[in-house]
Amino acid sequence: MDNRRKKKLTFFTIGLMFLLSGIEYAVILPTIWRYLQTLDAPPYFLGLALSAFSLSGLLSGPLFGHWSDRTGTTKKIILFANLFEIAGNFMYFMGVSKWLLLSSRLVAGIGTGAGSSIFGFLTRSTSPEDRATVFAAVMACRQAGLLIGPAFNIFLRLCDFQLGPFLVNKYTSPGLFMCLLWILLQLVVIFMYWDLPPLERVKSKETSASNNRGEESEQEIVEEGNDEEKPLIGSQELAGSYGSVVISPPAENHSCSVSRASLSHVSPHLSHESPEPHESSSPFKNFSISREFLREEVVVLLAAQFITLFNQTALETMVTPMTQRYFGYGELENSVMYCLCGVEVIAGFLFVRWLSRRVAERAVLAIGLTICNISGVWCLIFLANPIGGFPWQLTEFIIGVFLQVLGLPFVAVAQVSLFSKVTAEKTQGFSQGVRRSVGGLATILGPLWAGGLTENMYVMMGVMMALLALLTLMLAFSYERLVAPTTEEHEEDSETCG
Repeated sequence: MDNRRKKKLTFFTIGLMFLLSGIEYAVILPTIWRYLQTLDAPPYFLGLALSAFSLSGLLSGPLFGHWSDRTGTTKKIILFANLFEIAGNFMYFMGVSKWLLLSSRLVAGIGTGAGSSIFGFLTRSTSPEDRATVFAAVMACRQAGLLIGPAFNIFLRLCDFQLGPFLVNKYTSPGLFMCLLWILLQLVVIFMYWDLPPLERVKSKETSASNNRGEESEQEIVEEGNDEEKPLIGSQELAGSYGSVVISPPAENHSCSVSRASLSHVSPHLSHESPEPHESSSPFKNFSISREFLREEVVVLLAAQFITLFNQTALETMVTPMTQRYFGYGELENSVMYCLCGVEVIAGFLFVRWLSRRVAERAVLAIGLTICNISGVWCLIFLANPIGGFPWQLTEFIIGVFLQVLGLPFVAVAQVSLFSKVTAEKTQGFSQGVRRSVGGLATILGPLWAGGLTENMYVMMGVMMALLALLTLMLAFSYERLVAPTTEEHEEDSETCG
């Protein structure tokens, strides 16, 4: 099987994994509260169960990312992580007690830590200019899972039979259903996922092959000429790419010609150097957490990850009680609303995927933050204390939710793509694990913040708006630094050679 087909199947498998993660969230979330009630769990167990899933993912993400950076592989890590998803969902299906249910979400959350390894793999196997579009497609797969997940509940809620010692009903069936899906995914990963070589290594091999062809053609030309010309064009450093012959430059321009050659190949190695010794060394050699993550641009992107997810989960927590209070919405109306939001988010990711090929990621991030700020102001004015009759209140609510959902794809894709460029590629798995852990912390604190302030909306939304304003100022002051370091280095090299 050729590499192109392997790459397509591997990316398809990654998309399928994120699709299942979205389906799991959409299938379990609507029924877990009633499920806990059947097990005589107190109300605070709902928050514990939801937070446990995020907490274990927060802790496991950097560990799986570090593992993938050390070994350079992801397939074994994914297969291992999926075992926790399978075990956790089966424990959820068993439903013997409230503590087993809590433990099931804790175990299943460990499996989400493989996402950091996957993002690291995508970073190493895609070019910087294509990275944002790939990340947008992967994130859209999860949103698609969130969209189609509620449809599975239509038939899962009809389940009512005995399976050995276990009862299969509308509360336990989501766990069994997801357990079977993750088992099927294991088979897909085994047969359709490959640990593709990093893009840098592939390009290095292509460059080496082209230079070898160039050397052969030079030797043929030299043999046809007289012997006196051999020293002039026989040097390996002067071999052109794709078989062309480069005339020997003056001594002062020699370093510039090498720099241009390396730029054209987008490789940090010269053509005659082998990447093998570089790969054999540990990616964490001379690695410093403070030097890697306490840089201005990295702090801004981690702040964007935390604040946007904090606000998103806080609003998700607030929406259901609000629709019940002002509009009398039940499960059906809320499900329709979430489906419409899912359609909007998927459309947003597809638009950002198109836009990121034409606009820099930092500009996409700025657009998303602008939309989020407009949404924050709107919600603070109209949703904290809705005014007018039912039609006006519904209109105010729809506009606020629409603006909030609209800004998410811009910020999500831009910050993860930029983060992959401003952090070291060798330790990308660990770095993505840290980024996802910051997001996991936000998904824990956001619902807790909103849940405690449903009766004081001005305080809740005021703090959310203040966080957005702070992030906007950070972006404004650090806008010039939000570029890939390699781009800056290449530009400086080209200017020096000019």
